[in-house]
Amino acid sequence: MGLTYKWELVGLKKQNSENFENIVVGTNWKLTGTDTDGNFGVFNGATPFKPQDLNGDGFVDYQDLTENLVLGWVKNVVSGSTETNYMGHINGQIQKEIDHKKYARIEVTTMDLPWSPTSGSTSYPTTSGSVPGY
Repeated sequence: MGLTYKWELVGLKKQNSENFENIVVGTNWKLTGTDTDGNFGVFNGATPFKPQDLNGDGFVDYQDLTENLVLGWVKNVVSGSTETNYMGHINGQIQKEIDHKKYARIEVTTMDLPWSPTSGSTSYPTTSGSVPGY
């Protein structure tokens, strides 16, 4: 069963350098994965960028940035073909959250065991208004 993904940029860090102003040096983002039953999991991530790696080629002024452009940078880091690729980890964490919601463990106390006379899930016939065990 595949997941549908929604990427969102939730914050930026910027700084000035000798040659550029308002360089994006970090991002905060979240990725939501939703299965076909509507169950979802969320991964919150942060991706840094090094200003020393920046050159003038392709530099985009801060006021001209778009969410899609910056998310493209993030995706290149987290799911690209480099050593920084950790998309498998992200998918695993999202799936773990979905599974936890879908297959939640419920602690059953003595009172709620199926054979317990006090369980709300079991009906006991009573005679003359008495309750079994009392």
